[in-house]
Amino acid sequence: MIRVGVVGHQGYEGLPDVLRGLAELTPRLGVRLLLEEGLGAPGAGDRLASPEDVDAMLTLGGDGTLLRAARFLAGREVPIIGVNMGRLGFLTCCPAPELPAAIERFVAGDYQAEPRMALRACVDDASGAERAHWFALNDVVLHKGGFARVVPFRIAANGEPVAAYSADGVILSTPTGSTAYSLSAGGAVVVPTLETILLTPISAHALAIRPLLLAPNAEVTVQADDAVEELWVTVDGQGGTTFAPGERLVVRRAAHHVIIVRFSGQSFFSTMRRKLGWGGLLERDEPAAC
Repeated sequence: MIRVGVVGHQGYEGLPDVLRGLAELTPRLGVRLLLEEGLGAPGAGDRLASPEDVDAMLTLGGDGTLLRAARFLAGREVPIIGVNMGRLGFLTCCPAPELPAAIERFVAGDYQAEPRMALRACVDDASGAERAHWFALNDVVLHKGGFARVVPFRIAANGEPVAAYSADGVILSTPTGSTAYSLSAGGAVVVPTLETILLTPISAHALAIRPLLLAPNAEVTVQADDAVEELWVTVDGQGGTTFAPGERLVVRRAAHHVIIVRFSGQSFFSTMRRKLGWGGLLERDEPAAC
């Protein structure tokens, strides 16, 4: 029996129908579903209580739902099957109509498990004590939340000064997160199975500042001692905390990977072309299939 945890975005109209289809399909495949609190009707399945309860995760929604599942696993390296019920779904492996076939292929072992680097981030207070920490698959962002004025940031890697500049914020992303907020801020696209920490300034007030790829074992610290703005740390676009003068944001590679399920026929570049228009217009630039 394969124990599959299910998390879903309840804002999608088709979610109840997908859950009913799962409940009908999974018993004959030897799959036991564990649903997160509030997902499905009472008595529809066992409750998902702990990362230790599952052998795999199924996410029903978009990229945000998959990111939430990755944080729930808290470092447990079990495969995540992402099902896209929204528009982009860059991290997901299939759209909702293909879910039955995806589950059957997963149970049969017909899939690739892609390990993705994650980040461990923490905020140290002025005394040096850690007051908050997070696990991130996409990115950790230190940014202002107040007026339209730039903030002075100081950045170091393994204790060595890297840069000091004024900007709206700083993004520290994984290769997986290179196609998220970092991309919008002018960061490089990085193949997601590589390991590196990508440092991308947000609207830096300087011509000589560019995104920077750091070693995966770097410990990156960011400070904003002279900031008069309200500052925030945001993790994967979904959580975080305030950030005060004298505090330090410390980001390093997490001890564990996130395992993303991929099926044959899928590739990073085909997803880039299909969902982000990478490399030109398909109908104009690619030769017609025979």
